[in-house]
Amino acid sequence: MTTGAPHAAPAPTLASAPASTLAPAPAWAVRAAHALSLLALPVCVWRLPFAFGYGMGGAAPDPVWWNTPYVLGLSVLTELAAFLGLGFVRRWGEVFPAWAPRLGGRRVPPAAVIVPGALAGVLFSALCVDWLALAFTEGPRGWPYADGWNVLAMTVSGLMTLWGPLLLALTVAYHRRRR
Repeated sequence: MTTGAPHAAPAPTLASAPASTLAPAPAWAVRAAHALSLLALPVCVWRLPFAFGYGMGGAAPDPVWWNTPYVLGLSVLTELAAFLGLGFVRRWGEVFPAWAPRLGGRRVPPAAVIVPGALAGVLFSALCVDWLALAFTEGPRGWPYADGWNVLAMTVSGLMTLWGPLLLALTVAYHRRRR
């Protein structure tokens, strides 16, 4: 007698994966990877009014046809880049997904993650230093918005300055786990 349920192949386990994928990411790294997306979200939301011609207390952007797709696309790409930070702490950052043609199930070369992560972390950290220099030397006068909007702009973009240092910390943690 059969139950009528189709036979399913057993799901692959971590035991069948390369040994380098067995070390779990530290809890702080998992929280930091999730924080990347949350840090990028306020900046993405802040940009949305610019897409529709509202200057947020400053000069309104020129009403050209590409403003809306550009700002929306930039916000989506920013969140996707932040989402890639999860690759430092998830299995898909160590082993290519099974559905990937020719690469499925193979080990991700650590340099393919570490080099871009370190370069992006250094770039965003340099932008953090530039933002801090502007914030401390110019204060709210350094922003092109009306008084109330300046504080909001500085707060939102100030959160984004944490992206570079977090990315560098995640890259170092990934490197230590993968060596």
